[in-house]
Order: sequence, then C-alpha cells, then structure tokens
Amino acid sequence: MRTRILGSRLHLALFAILLIGFSCPRAHAGVGVVLNESLDTSAQWVTGSGHTAIYFSRICPASPVKLRLCRPGENGSIMSNYTNIGEDQRYEWNIAPLDVYLYGVHDPRQRPLFNSPKLKALLEQRYRVQDLSDYCTTKSCVTSEKAEWREMVAATMSRSIYIFYVDTTLQQDLDLIAQFNSLPNKDQFNGAVNNCADFARRILDTYFPHSAHRDLIDDFGMTSPKAVARSFTHYALKHRDLQLSVLHFSQLPGTIHLSSEPRNGTEQLFRSKLLVPMGIFAYHELAVVTAVYLVHGRFSPEREFEAHPAVETADWSAQSSEVLPISARQGQGQIEDSRPDLPRAADNAREREEIVGTRADWKAYRRQFRTIVKDAVRERLIPSSDYPGEFFSQLNSCSEPYAAADGSLWLEVFCPNDAGELGVGADSIFAPGSDPHLAFLFLLARIHDVLKSPKHRRETMLEFTEDWSRLEYARNRVLNMNALASEPSGSVGAN
Repeated sequence: MRTRILGSRLHLALFAILLIGFSCPRAHAGVGVVLNESLDTSAQWVTGSGHTAIYFSRICPASPVKLRLCRPGENGSIMSNYTNIGEDQRYEWNIAPLDVYLYGVHDPRQRPLFNSPKLKALLEQRYRVQDLSDYCTTKSCVTSEKAEWREMVAATMSRSIYIFYVDTTLQQDLDLIAQFNSLPNKDQFNGAVNNCADFARRILDTYFPHSAHRDLIDDFGMTSPKAVARSFTHYALKHRDLQLSVLHFSQLPGTIHLSSEPRNGTEQLFRSKLLVPMGIFAYHELAVVTAVYLVHGRFSPEREFEAHPAVETADWSAQSSEVLPISARQGQGQIEDSRPDLPRAADNAREREEIVGTRADWKAYRRQFRTIVKDAVRERLIPSSDYPGEFFSQLNSCSEPYAAADGSLWLEVFCPNDAGELGVGADSIFAPGSDPHLAFLFLLARIHDVLKSPKHRRETMLEFTEDWSRLEYARNRVLNMNALASEPSGSVGAN
C-alpha cells in the first residue's frame, strides 16, 4: 500500500514539474478560431458543420455585449454569434469568460468533472442570474431551451472543442475592442451569407487581412466552420512569426449525447448515409464530390492538434495545486504559480508527447485500468467489470446537482445501493463531506470513459495524468477505510 501511495506522489510531483516547465510566459497574447464539434441537432444533423467562435486571451467581457482588456488573473474569453441568442434584444454576438464558456464556472478550480443535462441546466441558470440579469428577463429567454445563450455556458459538456491560436499585439487587441464597442450589436444572422463562420472570418480578417476565407467548392458557396479553421491554420503556418498553437478541450464524460467531428460540405456527403443513394442515382455527381473532397477538402483538427499541441497554462497552473487534498500532497514542495496569460505550444517532440500521449502510453494505461477494475470486483468495491460503464447513467437517474455557497458543485445522491453527498467539481471531489466510496466509483467511471474514447473526444495526457492520480488516491483511501472498518474493535492500540 505504501509503495502505491509513494508511486502516486512521485507521479504527481513529476506532473507538477512538467507544469512549471510549460508555464514560461511569452511576450504577446493572442486570438484564435474556435472549432466546436457537431451536436447533430437541428441543421447540424444535416450539415454536420459544428459551430465556430473566436477566442481572445487578452480581451474579456465588460458585459456580455461589450469588450475590455482582461485584468490580472482572468483567462480570456469566447465571442460567438448564433441564429437566436434569445435575449431581450436581438444581439448579433455575446462574449463570455473562457472558463464560463468551457466549464460553466468563473473559477477553473471549480470546473465540473462530468456532464449531465441537469448539471448543465444548473450552470446555465446560475450564469443567467449572475451575468445576464440585465439582458435576459423575458419568459422565452429564461425558460426556452432554444435560446442559444445557453451554448455559451459549459460547452464542453456538449461537445469537444479545438482552438487554433496565434499571437497578436496589444494595439491589435485595442483596435478590435474600439471597433466592436462602437458598432451596433444587432442581429444580422443569415445562414447562407452571414452565419457563425462568416462572423468569425470577419474578426480574423480584422487582425490579419485575408487570413480566413470560405471554401466555395467544398461548401457549395457557403462558409463553414471547418473552412475558416482550415484556411486560418494554413495562413498561420505560412507566417511562422504568429506561432500557431492548437488547444483541445474534450467533451466531459457523462450522459449527454456525444458530439461528432465537424465536416465541410463535400465531406458530409462523402461520409454520410447519402453516399449509397448518390452512387446509384447520381454517380457522376458522386465522382465529382469525391474528387473535390480527396484533393481539396480534407482537414483534420486532431492531426493539427497533435502537430502543434498547446496547454492553457493559466488554467493548468490553477489546477496543479488541487489534484489531491493537502494531506496527500505533503512533502511534494510548493508549485510556483506563474499564471501567464496565454497558451504555450510544445517546443519539441518530447513535449508534444507529454501533452498528447503516445499510443504506447494509452495502451499501458488501458492495461493498468483493466487490472484496477478486476481488483475492484475482487475487493467488492464494484459488483462487476461492466459497472464503470454503467455508473454515470445510474447516477444521473438518482441524484440532483446543487451549488454550495462557495460555488463548488455537488450531487445529492439517493441511489438504492449508494446514498450521500458527492463533490463533482475539481475542488470538491475530495472535499469534506464528499462520500469516499462514491468518489472512487465516480473517478472509475470517468477514467473508463476517457480510455474508451477516440482521440478527438479524449482529454490530453496531462489532464489524464491528473485524473489517474485522483483515482489512485481515491482507491487507496477506500481500501484503507475498509481495512480499518474490518479490524476487531479491541485490536487498536493492543500490545
């Protein structure tokens, strides 16, 4: 037991050292195009296009409809427009803090560790009350599920996200702030000529003229999110001084429908169920579509991430001190928090492997996890080896989420075989009052989901290492508690 704990601490210490190495600030902040995976709902079920938005590392919300420079400690923002934001006025765009957009929280240390419709609804309601109270008062805005301001809250619960990021100067950011604060923020959305991708393209071209453009051939005259990401990436690779970085935020494990990789027009036809009928009734057109896609339309966000991976260092440095409770971190030393403003790309192959993970790394973790599951069955911690894959759906059916007074996220669990309070945020999973056995089951299910996911839905190796350390700690804690409970009452302190 002691060897396992020491191994876990050493693993975490090495992780902390790596974080410090990735926390070297650079001279400039920047801008990035956000490529969200497809939800396969509404028009996206047909197009598979996903959604696009803009990431700023140095621009933050003065309000949901006004911009300002970020203050120290703020991690940037996401600006986006939608068909129907749904607020009292028909705004063209909203801007939300990065951590709110990704996780539904203002403090990344409180980020949720899984997704559920009820938990996302709770975070949406809290954001509406805290941040949108002056903009969202009508019944349709407050209650309608079609009001798309909700897409700005905890987006990683619904889908995986890529951000293709480059450096900007302070003057470029100031010019963008002045321009958008002076223009009327009125809805001009048009799916054909002024959609979310056109909006993102307009902002990127403000910074770097002709850096992003539509793909008339692959998208049949429209602008798709993937075309903007593809053209902007190619522009950045031609201008090495911009220092292209790619961030990847995977969809959180849980019970919300899984997102799918975004596609452009010809790719959607090539990969969809329409391929067979087209081959029968429109084989000449199919040949053209296939040729266009193979020659011109292929672009893999995951491949670009693997080639230019980055970590959000401001977020990571905040996370590094809360992987385990203080009692499990004694003797590791203090982790310096440099809190830079922006992502930092890996400089060499070794750093890239540390972020993305190698095939051998993931294979080894899957092998170790199977052993942990078998041991958990033998130790009667779980009823069967299938249980980790079933846990989240069971938990969702017999629990209710709530936010504590300090903002941390919790579940009140009333399952037949497991009842109690469970912290489901990064800061609350091991907090006092969070049931140790439920925490172990929860982390076992989270690791199970990550390891079975394809690469585009899998978290980074750095995130996974953090999860693994949590799982080891949770397992050792439960085993120790069970061992103490099984000891004869008179054996403690006996000679």
